Amino acid sequence: MQLEEYFDFLAPNDIRIKGHRIGIETVLYDYLFRERTPEQIVQRFPSLTLEQVHATILYYLHNREKVSAYIQEWLEWGERVRAEQDRNPPPVVVRLRALMAEREQAKQAA
Repeated sequence: MQLEEYFDFLAPNDIRIKGHRIGIETVLYDYLFRERTPEQIVQRFPSLTLEQVHATILYYLHNREKVSAYIQEWLEWGERVRAEQDRNPPPVVVRLRALMAEREQAKQAA
């Protein structure tokens, strides 16, 4: 089996583990940034096999420059989305923040 056969290349910025909705960025983030072992990643995502996790890591190692750029783009996209959500929170978040502020004011008044 070729290494690429472990993945579905849906778009340049969307590579999924074949048969899953899990993107390679999810596994690689745990591996690279959270320093989780392949076994710990499988515990976190029990639908994945250890073979699939190792294949994802190997794909990264064989394509380090390309996959590093892919992950960097994914991280930057996440930052942009979070910043936009902070600037324009959904109504439910606005309401929850107001309730929390009211609760905090009530505590301080008591």
